[in-house]
Amino acid sequence: MQTLSSPLFTSSLSFPINSLSPFPSLTHFSSLSVPYATARRSIPLQVSASDSAFASSSTIAVDNSDADDSTAFVIRARSRIGLLQVITRVFKVLGLTVDRATVEFEGDFFVKKFFVTDSHGNKIEDSDSLERIKRALAEAVGGDGDGTVSAARPAAANPGVVVRRPGLVDGVGERRAKAERMFTLMDGFLKNDPLSLQKDILNHVEYTVARSRFSFDDFEAYQALSHSVRDRLIERWHDTHSYFKRTKPKRLYFLSLEFLMGRSLSNSVINLGIQDQYAEALSQLGFEFEVLAEQEGDAALGNGGLARLSACQMDSLATLDYPAWGYGLRYEYGLFRQVIVDGFQHEQPDYWLNFGNPWEIERIHVTYEVKFYGTVEEVDMNGEKHRVWVPGETVEAVAYDNPIPGYGTRNTLNLRLWAAKPSNQFDLEAYNTGDYINSVVNRQRAETISNVLYPDDRNHQGKELRLKQQYFFVSASLQDIIRRFKEAHNSFDELPDKVALHLNDTHPSLSIAEIMRILVDEEHLHWNKAWDIACKVFSFTTHTVVAEGLEKIPVDLLGSLLPRHLEILYEINFNFMEELKKKIGLDYNRLSRMSIVEEGAVKNIRMANLAIVGSHIVNGVSKLHLDTLKMTTFKDFYELWPEKFQFKTNGVTQRRWIVVSNPSLCALISKWLGTEAWIRNADLLTGLRDHVDNTNFHQEWKMVKRVNKMRLAEYIEAMSGVKVSLDAMFDVQVKRIHEYKRQFLNILGIIHRYDCLKNMDKNERRKVVPRVCIIGGKAAPGYEIAKKIIKLCHSVAEKINNDADIGDLLKLVFIPDYNVSVAELVIPGADLSQHLSTAGHEASGTGSMKFLMNGCLLLATGDGSTIEIIEEIGSDNLFLFGAKVQEVAELREKGSTLKVPLQFARVLRMVRDGYFGYKEYFKSLCDTVEIGKDFYLLGADFSSYLEAQAAADKAFVEPEKWIKMSILSVAGSGRFSSDRTIQEYAERTWKIVPSRCPL
Repeated sequence: MQTLSSPLFTSSLSFPINSLSPFPSLTHFSSLSVPYATARRSIPLQVSASDSAFASSSTIAVDNSDADDSTAFVIRARSRIGLLQVITRVFKVLGLTVDRATVEFEGDFFVKKFFVTDSHGNKIEDSDSLERIKRALAEAVGGDGDGTVSAARPAAANPGVVVRRPGLVDGVGERRAKAERMFTLMDGFLKNDPLSLQKDILNHVEYTVARSRFSFDDFEAYQALSHSVRDRLIERWHDTHSYFKRTKPKRLYFLSLEFLMGRSLSNSVINLGIQDQYAEALSQLGFEFEVLAEQEGDAALGNGGLARLSACQMDSLATLDYPAWGYGLRYEYGLFRQVIVDGFQHEQPDYWLNFGNPWEIERIHVTYEVKFYGTVEEVDMNGEKHRVWVPGETVEAVAYDNPIPGYGTRNTLNLRLWAAKPSNQFDLEAYNTGDYINSVVNRQRAETISNVLYPDDRNHQGKELRLKQQYFFVSASLQDIIRRFKEAHNSFDELPDKVALHLNDTHPSLSIAEIMRILVDEEHLHWNKAWDIACKVFSFTTHTVVAEGLEKIPVDLLGSLLPRHLEILYEINFNFMEELKKKIGLDYNRLSRMSIVEEGAVKNIRMANLAIVGSHIVNGVSKLHLDTLKMTTFKDFYELWPEKFQFKTNGVTQRRWIVVSNPSLCALISKWLGTEAWIRNADLLTGLRDHVDNTNFHQEWKMVKRVNKMRLAEYIEAMSGVKVSLDAMFDVQVKRIHEYKRQFLNILGIIHRYDCLKNMDKNERRKVVPRVCIIGGKAAPGYEIAKKIIKLCHSVAEKINNDADIGDLLKLVFIPDYNVSVAELVIPGADLSQHLSTAGHEASGTGSMKFLMNGCLLLATGDGSTIEIIEEIGSDNLFLFGAKVQEVAELREKGSTLKVPLQFARVLRMVRDGYFGYKEYFKSLCDTVEIGKDFYLLGADFSSYLEAQAAADKAFVEPEKWIKMSILSVAGSGRFSSDRTIQEYAERTWKIVPSRCPL
């Protein structure tokens, strides 16, 4: 036996694992259970494969009797270039020290014995730790994670644990030599120590941003910093998807036309576990991480709760190691930028891409043709008649990939967004005819498809553009999904076992018609077989409550733009109607209600009906929401298919809404729980209940809240010029402006408060709880009533904020252009959050969950997920008001006979009589809540609303009680983590399992 005395084996190889992974440094070897927590098979003491003569000779064994001071790992494997370095790097990254090693050769094989100690110089005797080391070695040598080596895939092709292989080392001669050279050049991950990070940042300053490393400003530093973070995301992204490709798990494809991701920098470095290293690196270069993070703009690719929910769910999918992709549209302008001029909302384009987006990767080689217009012809193929779509217009869909990192894992998922570009075919035709102008027009027309989120669809052109967006998104995504499936599988019979397609609301419902077109027209499957496959792969979540809000597409428009799809939809509906007649008979009223095609003066396609018929599961987003779907909105479908209907209460990610947005609270929670594990397992937040009466905890909690209020107060002053008192209650309502969300009720309550203050003497005013009322949100461009609510808010604010008699007792502030980044400032600083929707109109209400996680008390109606919040934290820890769901219909029936309180009539009269100006302008707004027209029941709920506000005042003047309620709110918020939502979807709907990429 030959003994090696190379310095490689005589020097210490202890190395902190956090320089190569997002996990904490290993102080005890047993902590290796963190990176390998998802391994499902343990390694036997003697690991060997038996698939072939080659594999059966490869073993990894442990010998703890050979030396008193170290553990011997004996590895027998086929010899190959670089394997020695690979094995020693495994020990190195795991924080182990190789004291010495011996090598014995047996033909093409070797037997290597490594004598190893842990980071404290001790022998390793724990059986779990030994198994995990062996699993890591098996992966590095070329195994499947259980110590075996597959003969079907040579060991050299395996990506390993601590090295990154290009996957090109099959073959012999020159090709193999090139592959080995590539591996030698790129055999490790980017380092995360401050010095390495500084070098990367400065390299990006000079070579990516193209600025001198001796002269660059904050924005250029942000660009370089973002690219250096993106480099690390790309490493993990490649490894994750290579692992998925190799292991072939069932994948989820999440289809959503909206994603509100917010800023990426802070979220990425926190999920990667390297925020402190970056902060230190930047500090030594003369920059502050927090300042550079403020340079990033918001990607405004959505509007409201549905879009932000999509972002939370992507974060949870990555963190929980589920194999998934997200698909959406890359809107060039996104949602409009809200500008307030003299109290009126004005919309401006949001040029969020003007300064580039360092977080996306343009995939110019990933493009698909998307077709529109044209005709459908019948052709004879092998004696069978087939329908062939001959399009009249073609555009290209170009992919832009956005890496989504998980927390505490290497898994990094992909959000693929599509941008529309002109087809080369059009440009070539224009060039050949010398029609340069037509070429430009075609380009502009094509790019318009992905220009704007929510085009104005009040006219035909707007409706057509919206439908174009939906089909463009659907077609590109399904082509990409089918292409990926066909690369790995030979039969579409496997599609339901390998692919789950999820429709996030009705916007992607055309996917059902599109997959039928692909399977029948292009893949030539029989209709019944194709339909069976489609129904098994699709699931559907609806975020709509009332039937009036369900999406419909005019048949004439759809027939012009997508003629083949209209034929397919008619055939789907014909088959469904025939099946339905067999089950319910000739109940024509019910048949009409359930039909996908709505007859009438304008014939429409009901997209929700299509989604229900073509999906195997229909999801509500709260228990109350599902009850509404079953009893009213989709009652007919529920009676037909009760087994289809489920609910998974929406959730939000604690990584974004505590760790990123409220770092002070994050640190406090970790301190008192004694662990950071709650960041991955939000159920651990219930442990805060053990400290709810601790006075020291109360003091620290109070200080965290004050610091957050200070940040918000500074923002308010900078934004509006209004100075607010930190001793006041910060009372917040931030959400899309809509009549059912009842911002008007809030403003009328503020007017009542102001009116009461004006009629008090000085002694009475001293007893009043000071309030800073904060309202924020956008009104849809064509929604006049919502815009008048915004103007009323500003008119009332001008009167109150300039009234010397009132002073700091009452302030009203409107926050313009409310977005995710502003929310990350507002939510941690809020004391009270208002959720005022008329009962039965809010599907879930994820906004309340974000405030709950930040220790903000809720003042809410019994709507959406509020019922479940009450179950978790108790009705004593929030302020509930208003009519119950079952009471709303009865109150509406009373109409003009319904009595409203005198306080309501008085404040409404103040607005109508012009007390706040603009008398004629506000007339139509007041008309919406006059007796007999008050559809959203502002008058009916007003007394109850004032009582809830009084209860909030009473609790606020008892600081210890308020803090206790705040702590219990956070302690009960774990149930509303999107991790729980995603786990329920994965187990009950998508049938996918975690697929954790090894280190």
